[in-house]
Amino acid sequence: MAQRRGASQWEEMWKKYWSQGGPPSYEMAPLPEGAKPDHESDFLGVTRTPANERKRLARITEEFATGFKRLYRLGPAVTVFGSARFKEGTPYYRLGTEVGRELAKAGFTVLTGGGPGMMEAANRGAKEAGGKSIGLNIILPHEQAPNPYVDEVVNFHYFFTRKVMLVKYSCAFVCLPGGFGTLDEMFEAATLIQCRKIGPFPLILLGSAFWNHLRELVLDMLQEGAISAEDTGFGWITDSPKECVQVLLKTVPEAVRARLTPRS
Repeated sequence: MAQRRGASQWEEMWKKYWSQGGPPSYEMAPLPEGAKPDHESDFLGVTRTPANERKRLARITEEFATGFKRLYRLGPAVTVFGSARFKEGTPYYRLGTEVGRELAKAGFTVLTGGGPGMMEAANRGAKEAGGKSIGLNIILPHEQAPNPYVDEVVNFHYFFTRKVMLVKYSCAFVCLPGGFGTLDEMFEAATLIQCRKIGPFPLILLGSAFWNHLRELVLDMLQEGAISAEDTGFGWITDSPKECVQVLLKTVPEAVRARLTPRS
């Protein structure tokens, strides 16, 4: 009954979401020569052209170039992922502040998406501890502004270019409670580590109660044969920011530890 109740709620939310949807932004391929536009083409209203594709490529290249230029001198950094929705005064915000502080004390630069909520909390903890605090802010239609606790901010239009920078310049990852964006970033890092495209670098999930269902999902995937046994331990789960940083210090490469300058 509980399972069916959850399925019913899911279906209702699906219907509500799609009843409010507007025109999609999908770009249509050019029509064959001599063909007449149909109703759907008029509805979408955007056709791909070589000129537009070149402009898009130039914008993407510029974002990568800017990120590389601004970040290539960055010392050992840890990216902290987490929701923008948990505000100051919540237990999760305090958890984010504490882990930012512990990372800074250990000598790591704290790198986040630069926004509010858990990102702000981690940047705040790092800055208040005297560490370096960097934000890679995403420009959204509702104008997400960088939080006030970053020493430096790099703005991005594309999520995927920002995500490349968050991964490229990190030697470890910390995931605080969050939603779709946090899960996307976490699984991106986990997949790259799994496939040996980066690292292996440690990945820590802070907040055991929040991540418990994820652990169950991963074990279900293992039981179904979707993943291998060695994939199930992709993230260390803890409630302690101090333990989080201790695990990072034990598992990051020795060359990284040698570059750290701990703060008292």
